[in-house]
Amino acid sequence: MKYLKHAVIFVSAVAILAGCAMQRKLESLRKGSSQALISIADENEMPELVADELSRDTLTITGEEGQEVLIMKAVKDDETGEMVATDVIKAAKVTARFRNLAERHGKVDLCFDVTVPSEMQDSKWQLRFRPEMWIMEDTVALDPVIITGKDYRKAQLKGYEHYRKFLESIITDSTLFINTSQLEVFLKRNLPQVFRLRTDSSYVSDEAFASMFGVTEKQAVKHYTSSHKINRNNRRIARKDKMFRKYVKAPIITEGLRLDTVITGDGDEFIYRYVQTINTRPRLRKVEITLSGEIFDQGTRLYTMPESDPLTFYISSLSTLADNREKYISKVVERNVAANTACYIDFKSGSWEIDTGIEDNVEEISRIQGNLANLISNKTFGLDSIIVTASCSPEGSYASNAVLSKKRSESVSRFFDRYIKRCKDSLRQKDGLVIDLEGIYKEDKAANDIRFISRNTPENWEMLDRLVASDTSISLSGKRRYMSLKEIRDPDIRENSFRAEKWYRYLREQLYPSLRTVRFDFYLHRIGMVKDTVHTTVLDTTYMNGLQAIRDRDYKKAVTLLRPYGDYNTAVAYCALDYNASALDILERLPRSGKTNYMLAIIYSRTGRVKEAVQCYMDACSSDRSFVSRGNLDPEISALIARYGLNRQDDY
Repeated sequence: MKYLKHAVIFVSAVAILAGCAMQRKLESLRKGSSQALISIADENEMPELVADELSRDTLTITGEEGQEVLIMKAVKDDETGEMVATDVIKAAKVTARFRNLAERHGKVDLCFDVTVPSEMQDSKWQLRFRPEMWIMEDTVALDPVIITGKDYRKAQLKGYEHYRKFLESIITDSTLFINTSQLEVFLKRNLPQVFRLRTDSSYVSDEAFASMFGVTEKQAVKHYTSSHKINRNNRRIARKDKMFRKYVKAPIITEGLRLDTVITGDGDEFIYRYVQTINTRPRLRKVEITLSGEIFDQGTRLYTMPESDPLTFYISSLSTLADNREKYISKVVERNVAANTACYIDFKSGSWEIDTGIEDNVEEISRIQGNLANLISNKTFGLDSIIVTASCSPEGSYASNAVLSKKRSESVSRFFDRYIKRCKDSLRQKDGLVIDLEGIYKEDKAANDIRFISRNTPENWEMLDRLVASDTSISLSGKRRYMSLKEIRDPDIRENSFRAEKWYRYLREQLYPSLRTVRFDFYLHRIGMVKDTVHTTVLDTTYMNGLQAIRDRDYKKAVTLLRPYGDYNTAVAYCALDYNASALDILERLPRSGKTNYMLAIIYSRTGRVKEAVQCYMDACSSDRSFVSRGNLDPEISALIARYGLNRQDDY
């Protein structure tokens, strides 16, 4: 007993000392405002250049005036002031707060390190870090990073184990609430007939059971069911959520995390490399990342880490290198234009007057009137004349159909001429009179005379040929027979020959009505245009849509639209998709300019043609100084700048 007392005192002392040590550790964190570090990832520092037989630390290129220029990996000597070759020693840790990133395929990878110092680690703690991304007007919470101490995780698992045991104490089998042994004794003594049924597999209904023994089966079972056990079990079920919170103070989160790792707390700093891929947007220039965090001891927050200074990623896009000039195409504009349409007006047999009482005619007449109204009120085109051509189907004699179709054409012309006069009167009333400066009345376009010219096609055999050829109800043999009879020169004999064929009824009922058409040919002129033709240029909308697709970073659409043009912007779209061979094929055929040389420098760098890449970049900078700063934004060029010490003042 004495030894047990001493052991308890010793354990208590250890616990007090451990608690004091933790408090001192927390106090030290608070005083120092300790926090995890967020920094640029080393591997994002500089891309490796593709090596070829010309890739070396010293290059000779041609200067702007044709002179040889020596380019080498070099630094300036402090004593002599001369550039001397040197080895570059990489820093042990990247401390830059910004990075230039190039967008490719419409995406950018933001790569940064989360470094947790040893003083923030403890086996009893859980560290929860929340990176946030600031992108244009939006703030986006990125997936958190959780670092869990070994003892913290043990406590979590211990809580889950306690909760599991609690769940196991909940009874799920309702038969366990019945005192089976007492029920059997009762039945054996008082209802032996019922007791014998326990080994009888035959089914007995509850009603039959009650008639036999004066008590139902449910009543007998209920009497020997423990309501106390049921109530206690129900209370446990009702307390499930409460007991979960009691035992599991810090649940293990498995979804929506970037990392949840357990550390042993051996005193070393912990580094996690975080890569976040984003889709670029038009006008996106930079993205900022900040980091905040907290320390927890199970359900208790011990420490809130101050938000870090932001890391800034500057986004460069090849879309900014596009040539934004508008592209035009030549076009010949004719003064006189024509348009046509057809309508299907039904006439009574042998009649040529339009009957508006026929149901199908109402819709057709309304459609033509709408077309005429639009042409009359059009501000671009003036309507000069309308040719109305009526045709008939082949039944009846050709001579009678010639007369009938002529009269129908004239009837339709008169009908719609009256409509146009009403339409013009309506426009005059709407617009009022037009008086010039001398007080003379001037009639506008709507008041000009519009000539109706009536023409006719007695029988529309040409359309019938097309209808028969495309019809799916007439058999192949029937079509061959039709083609044979069609060779008869006399149209009346030809049509009479059809009557003996089994397909004639179908021809007359289904195809002939489509031949009774009235065709309208509208002849117009461009208002205010005097010459018959004018050569002009119009904006090439297809090309401009492709250019807009580059601006919107939709490079696949841009390539689809711009591929036929094969120009500089097509090469930009190819390059953005890493179709380097296609881009190079175009660029090498173009006249050299600052932009062309810069794009060539990017592709040559990608494909290992380092000397040509440096030459093209230097030429681009010579013709346009803006490429000096632009070169740091594209990794292919920034690698050249770093390797060969480019952009020194004496390079230009």
